[in-house]
Formats: sequence, structure tokens, C-alpha cells
Amino acid sequence: MQPDHQRSALNRLRTVRGHLEAVIAMVEEERYCPDIMKQVSAVQGSLEKVNRILLQNHVETCVVRAVEEGRSAAIVDELLETLRYAPGVTGPITEEAHP
Repeated sequence: MQPDHQRSALNRLRTVRGHLEAVIAMVEEERYCPDIMKQVSAVQGSLEKVNRILLQNHVETCVVRAVEEGRSAAIVDELLETLRYAPGVTGPITEEAHP
């Protein structure tokens, strides 16, 4: 993994961890459901950002290497399969989802 992508992903994940702890506390405190839902949405948006970072790293490293090695068809199949499990990665970034 490229160091800048790794650093970015880890920083975002550490932030998500703290944010998730806050959401858990909100549930335990029986806070207003729409407020909790808003925070859950923010956590999901941050996780989608991590997936974007991971995808960018994958394309810049593994995909490029596979193409150079003549494994284009296999890496495209793998990439398409990966994207099936991360639909948020291919959609537009909105400020609402990524504060």
C-alpha cells in the first residue's frame, strides 16, 4: 500500500472508530433517533471514503502491476467483483455524506 494512502485510510478509520463510540453512547443514552441516524450516516460516509482511498490505491498499484504482467482480464474481473460490494465507492461524493 502506498504510504500516503495507508496514512489517509488509517487516519479516517481512527476517526470513524471514535465517531462510532460516540454513536454507541447516543444509543445507550436513548438519544433522539433522527440524531443518531444522522451520525450513523456520517460514519457510513467516512467508511465510503476509506473504500475510495483503498480503491485508488488498488488501481494505482495492483491493477497497474497486473496490466503490466499481462493479467488485464483477470484484474478487471476482480475489480468488477470488488465494486459489487462497495456501491458507495462508484457514486458521487456529496458534502452531506462527507462532512
